[in-house]
Order: sequence, then C-alpha cells, then structure tokens
Amino acid sequence: MKIKLPTILLVFAFLGIYAFAQDTRFGPKGQQIPVPDCLTMKGAWEGGTKPCTQEEQKSWLADITHWRNERRIRIGYNGSRYDLPAFKWTQSSFMQPQMMVQDRYFYDPVARKYTVDRYLDDLQKRYGGIDSVLIWPTYPNMGIDNRNQHDMIRCMPGGIEGVKQMVADFHRRGVRVLFPMMMWDQGTRDSGESWPNAIAKIMADIGADGINGDTQDGVPLAYSQAADQIGHPLVFEPEGGPSDEALAWNLMTWGQYQYPFTPLVDKYKWLEPRHMVNISDRWNRDKTNNLQFAFFNGVGWESWESIWGIWNGITLRDAEATRRVATIERAVAPFLVSSGWEPMSPMLRYGIFASRWPLNDQTVWTVVNRNDYDVNGQQMEVPGESGTRYFDLYHGAELKVERDPLGRSVLSFPLEAHGYGAVLATKTEPDATLKKLMSDMKQLTAQPLSSFSHEWQVVKQAIVPIAATKPANSAPSGMVKIPEGDFLFKVAGIEIEGFNDIGVDVQYPWEDTPRRFHEHPMHMQSFYIDKFPVTNAEFKTFLDATRYRPGDDLNFLRDWKDGRYPSGWENRPVTWVSIEDARAYALWAGKRLPHEWEWQYAAQGIDGRVYPWGNDWDASAVPVPDKSRTMRGPDPVDAHPKGASQFGVMDLVGNIWQWTEEFTDDHTRGGILRGGSYYQPQGSIWYFPQAYRLTDHGKLLMMSPSMDRSGALGFRLAQDAP
Repeated sequence: MKIKLPTILLVFAFLGIYAFAQDTRFGPKGQQIPVPDCLTMKGAWEGGTKPCTQEEQKSWLADITHWRNERRIRIGYNGSRYDLPAFKWTQSSFMQPQMMVQDRYFYDPVARKYTVDRYLDDLQKRYGGIDSVLIWPTYPNMGIDNRNQHDMIRCMPGGIEGVKQMVADFHRRGVRVLFPMMMWDQGTRDSGESWPNAIAKIMADIGADGINGDTQDGVPLAYSQAADQIGHPLVFEPEGGPSDEALAWNLMTWGQYQYPFTPLVDKYKWLEPRHMVNISDRWNRDKTNNLQFAFFNGVGWESWESIWGIWNGITLRDAEATRRVATIERAVAPFLVSSGWEPMSPMLRYGIFASRWPLNDQTVWTVVNRNDYDVNGQQMEVPGESGTRYFDLYHGAELKVERDPLGRSVLSFPLEAHGYGAVLATKTEPDATLKKLMSDMKQLTAQPLSSFSHEWQVVKQAIVPIAATKPANSAPSGMVKIPEGDFLFKVAGIEIEGFNDIGVDVQYPWEDTPRRFHEHPMHMQSFYIDKFPVTNAEFKTFLDATRYRPGDDLNFLRDWKDGRYPSGWENRPVTWVSIEDARAYALWAGKRLPHEWEWQYAAQGIDGRVYPWGNDWDASAVPVPDKSRTMRGPDPVDAHPKGASQFGVMDLVGNIWQWTEEFTDDHTRGGILRGGSYYQPQGSIWYFPQAYRLTDHGKLLMMSPSMDRSGALGFRLAQDAP
C-alpha cells in the first residue's frame, strides 16, 4: 500500500512534537523562563496593562512547576553532587570577578610578590568583597608562542609553587579560586595527555577549587570524574548553558541574559535551586539589570571589570548596590536554595517584583523595583495570622502589619527607583545572623543609592618614559641613521574584542583617552636605529660582560642551555627576553628602546606604505610561517633582504615581535609590540593576532618578566642623534 508523502510528513511532525515538547505554555527560551502574559506591559491598542489575577499567577507557577517536574524525569536528574561537602561553597558564591593576572593590584613586579590582600582589600572597600575569583592567565596573550594554557599557569611568578601559595592566600581570606579551560586551544604545545587528566592534575598541584569552561556550553562529565579519581574534586562552571542533564555535574554557570522590564526566571536555578549562576554582562557600563535579575533569582554576579586589560570599572552607585545585594544574599543564603522558591510572588504595586523563599518556619522575600521612580507605601499582602513578625531586612527595621481600606493585611516599606528590598517573616526571634544583617543594612541604607554617582568614567593611561641617550655624532656600528622629516603616525590596535569602545588599546600623550584608532602628524628628529634585531651572539656578549641575571629568571633565555644559545643560532634574534631584560641590555650598550613612532617611521618612511618594502604583500620578504605546535625558532636576521625598508632597516616584519612602548593605568600594564612573528598557531580565532601591516600594532598584557617573555618576542634598539 502506498502512503502519500504529506501523510508521512504529518506523522513525523506529530511524533516530533511528542519527542521534544513538554505540555507547557511557558517553556524556557534559552536560559530564561518567560513570565505570565499579564506581567508584560501592553499599549492601549493591545488592550492595555491589567494586573495579574490570583488565578493567573497560580496558573503560571503551576505550569512552570509541572515543566520542572517532568523535565527532571526526562533527564533522569540526580542532584546528589550538590550535597557533597566539598561543593557546598558554590551555593553562596554570589560575587565572582573574572580577574586578569596582569591586574596591578594582584601582583607587584618590583617587589616580585603576589599582593592578594591588596587586591581583596580594594574590592572590599569598593563593593563589599567577593566570594570566589576566576583567575585568568591565558587569553588574549596565549598564542604569541606555543605555550599552552597550562604552560601559562606554570609561567606565572614563582611557577607552580608560587601559584599554589597565591591560591592559599585567597583561601586564607575565605575566597575560592577558579581557573579557565580553553577547549579551543588546539594549536599550541600538545601536553601529551588527555584533557580531563591534565586539567585535574594541574588544578590539584595548585590547590584550585574549580574550572570555568571558556566558550563551553557545558563541561563534560569526564572532567569531573578525572578530578574525583585523583582525590581533588573540582567545580565546573561553563560559560554557556549546559544541557539540562549536565546540570547534575556543572554546579555553576554563567548567566548571559536578556533584560526586559519584568525579571525572567533562570532555567537552571529553577531546575535545581542549589545551582549557582553568576550573571556575566561585561561590556555593559550600567549593572542595574544584572544586579536586579541576580537578586530576584537568588543568584550571583560576575563582577568583571578588566576585560582583557580594557577597564570597565563599576560606577559608584553600582558598587554600592553590589555591596547591599551581596550583604543580604550572604546572610540569607540558606533561604536562597529553598526547594519551595516561588518566583513572581504577588506584590501590590506596578513594576515591583519579588521571589519568595520559605525555609522551615521562616520566609524571605527578595524584592526589586524596576521602575524609574521611588515606590513607597503598601507593597505586599500577608496572611492575617497572629504570632508572625515581619522585618524589613533591607532597611534593618521591624514592620507592622496594617489593615488597608479593603480589609487586607499589608506591609508598607519604601523602594527606591531601580532599588531593592528584602522582607523576613518569622514566628521566632531572628537569629544572630539576621540580627547582624539588619544592623549592617541599617547603616548601609542610611544613604540612598541615588546619592551615589552613576556616571561611568574611563581610566586614563600614561606612557612610560624612555630616557634619551647620549647623542652619537655618526652612525654607531650596526645602526642606520633615520633622517629628519614629517611623518603621519597612523596605527590601530589589533585587540580581538572591544570594537571602537573608549578605553580599548592605548592612550598616547597627545590623546585624552585610550582608543583603538590613532592618527597624529609628527615632525621626526633624526635618530639611529639598529639595522637588525639584537641577536643571540650580541646578547651573549652582554651577558659575558655584565654577568646579568634577572631577579625573576623564570623563562629567561628559555631556548638556551647552560648559558649558551643553540648551535647555529648566533645570528638569529634573541628571544625569551622581557622588556626589563631589553632595557638592561640597552643601558649597557648606551642605547634605548625605540619609541613606537620611531620604529614605524624607520619601517614605513613618509609615503604611508603598508609594508617595509611597499604596498603589496611579498611572502619571500619574510620567514615562512610556522603553523605547528612546536615552534622551530626564528630565521637569521639577515635571511630576508627583500624585507628592507627604504632606509635600509631589516627584519622588521614577520620574524619576531619587537618591544617598543609600555603603557600603564591604575590596573594594567601593556607593552606595544611591532612587526608580528613567524609563529602562527592554528585552529582558533582567539590566539594572539598578527600585525604584519605597518598600520597595526599588538598589545601584550604585562604581569611579570616570567609571563611576559616569549619565544616569538625580541627587540632592537635606538640611539639619539645630535
């Protein structure tokens, strides 16, 4: 018997509905669950906005509860991992910054020591402190050479032992520590072992508590099992939402939300109230939505300010709001994992939203005011039963139940525009924790949030001065004289992220803010510049003459052995030298590092050419790119004569990156690198990008010599002319 094609399609469509759909009107959309239709503002032409009836509220809650119950059955959910004592900390880890290791509050390169207390004291002062920290040593520097993500940890000051002590310093302050995992890192050095085992081992070695899965929609179970097997269990926190089934072993998640007027319910928190979400919205300069959605859902916030070295600092108002939200959440943390959580608990006023968190014979409500204006007076109806006391946890005061003209028992309290509230119902005396909370909050809220500035400000940068040298009357050996002339210095940063936002890249002395694109006409005085980058043989002469050895010698001349460079490498550029090493050599030689505009002028001349040799790419003028995972080493400095500039300067592009300027702001140091290198790791867009064009520069985030040294980074020097 033949069946018509439309009939077959209908059958498959019918089966598909039953295979993938649940009987729900409010199924999740991404990571968030929609709210009742009555809570969505509507124009008059749409029938207008009407308050939700009690029936609509109950129907919505019943619908999403049904979805949750059925979903747990469908995925065979087992939440036993949340019960393990080793992981209980996650359930109150509300404030978690993503912190770059280059943060100047975190490490002092002059004293050569980690400054964990200084870092934490700053956050405590500004917004009330943190519960965990995600320490980021990899992107955007990773890929400048073949160090993989774990090598970057090993290259941090002090190596593994130094990092272990640093983690212990955080633990001493009650802060848990996570590191990132980049599954896209498939182009750098192969560790030679499975990813789950490699990650478990290095995290055990340094005593870390967890892993953030960068760009991952869930971290596979094998990673948890590998960590368990070696006796150092880890918490895994994917950036994207895991599958519902993976919620059983991904105990934390980043929240990357949509922010309508009405708060939405986090799907993972609803499926498992013990699951911790840290809302991440790094580029937004106003954190009100983040904090209000977190407070409503009883979850946390990724207080991310250094975005790959681009500072997006929290405003004073957001900082104070963070302090208050965190203070309340930490004190009522046992309530915020309640299996009886009721989102969208009924409130009396428009734009006021609450979650109800029952625990034993007490209940807490977390409340947000989404309106642009203060809402004072009656806020919520409560049962008229005797013996129950109510407390305004936000303002630290006991509330009195009032009877309104409609005969309802109501609570009245003020809610500031875009502000917060918290209420406790109890039949017993509040315990010591809640009493302290009310005492603390009474002091904190004596000043309204509106009195704190909500103006965002860019962090200014300064260029580190390069001291002039003694002028040379004639060209020193190995140097080329660059003539005086007018020059249009035009260059752009190649940072992968940040677009053209203010604060990206660097701020030159003639600019009032950091920005990506720079253009400045300059009159260049004559100067001398090395014809070639400094070679291994030249650096060996310096070492023999001075016995130089840096205080932080991790990775110093890493490709040398027993104080000697590899055989046949005498005319190759020296690498694995920090900017401090280069400056030490320059001081000995009576020279200096070139200003970036000097480097570019020597490479480009006055005609604005794209490459030292002209405007068209010539592959024969540069080394053949190395796209392996091992790095073969740079070419000899004189191997590519076709790469010469019009002034006769050689080896400017495509062999090694070259140090020039250093920029600093309150939190970050950055070195400007020129010329690009021969090494091009493959497989990801996230590796350190190349800058062969003379109108591009790279910015290396700087922490310490051990981290800053690279197998693809060297230097050439300049000297002043009369």
